[in-house]
Amino acid sequence: MAQKKSFARMVGEYSNLAFIIPSSLLVGYAIGYGLDKWLGTHYWYIVWLLIGIVAGMIDVVKKVMGDFQKDQDAGGGED
Repeated sequence: MAQKKSFARMVGEYSNLAFIIPSSLLVGYAIGYGLDKWLGTHYWYIVWLLIGIVAGMIDVVKKVMGDFQKDQDAGGGED
């Protein structure tokens, strides 16, 4: 039987979720900004900003769904 995580450990694991979307957004914007400067365009930053947002959301959903699945497998879900 799986051991239940302490509150402090859960807070530590989920606190990184607050940084996933802003950091992916920043990386996407930086890539787009660099491409715009290099190619002399004015739209790549928007494309890469959206890619960064989507990537961050996918990462958050994967983390939450993975933890939910682990909880269900451990018998912690309500039936």
